[in-house]
Amino acid sequence: MKLSKEQQRGRRHNRVRSKVEGTTAKPRLSVFRSLSSMYAQLIDDSTGKVLVSASSLKIKKCKKEEAAKQVGMEVAKLAKAKKITKCVFDRSGYLYHGRVKALADGAREGGLQF
Repeated sequence: MKLSKEQQRGRRHNRVRSKVEGTTAKPRLSVFRSLSSMYAQLIDDSTGKVLVSASSLKIKKCKKEEAAKQVGMEVAKLAKAKKITKCVFDRSGYLYHGRVKALADGAREGGLQF
């Protein structure tokens, strides 16, 4: 029986989330990728609160990978304002390739350390 791509991603997501947990000192940088947009959030799992969030909805038209990099830089800028420098990267079951990698690179350029 062959699994669909969404079922495969769900299995990878569960496997990654069992190992990755954000704390107050190192929140979790969670990524969501839709067909047209990218979303990123810094989450403190111990309290269940979102500390910082950004998306590509407000970014003017450009290529998807460039928009993802800008989202990563925006999250890093907002995190610096809240004095957050370290985080744990949660790719949400997506392969570390393309837009997900671009977002991570943008966050690193902005000053976040994973």
